[in-house]
Amino acid sequence: MPEADELLSVARQWVQKAENDLKNAAYTLQMGEDCPTDTVCFHAQQCVEKYVKALLVCKGLDFPRTHDIGQLMTLLPVECRPTLTPDEQERLTDYATVTRYPGDYEPIPLSETRRALRVARRVRSAMRKRLLRKMLR
Repeated sequence: MPEADELLSVARQWVQKAENDLKNAAYTLQMGEDCPTDTVCFHAQQCVEKYVKALLVCKGLDFPRTHDIGQLMTLLPVECRPTLTPDEQERLTDYATVTRYPGDYEPIPLSETRRALRVARRVRSAMRKRLLRKMLR
């Protein structure tokens, strides 16, 4: 198992990337009706995924290369999991795997896009409480 300092360094990197995704989603959403909703939802999903991965790293838990939020959540101890409904987990996963590429699906409404950003912020808040303070400096 890697040393604690190395784990903290890697976890910090995941957190920084998650924060960048959240910023991208929030700033892009400010475009209003001209906003590329699929892009905002993708970055909201990435924020959630990367915060979950940061906590997995902090706990020394290995994880596969996946965007599947539900799969990643099952790797966390139950008491560490952020509150996400099965529907939220599935929608987030779809934002990273389905709507990110051309395909036959309906455009994402602005209301759903706002909801995705709220979910990402909620998960961010919960995960930051679980991560070590020194990691979040």
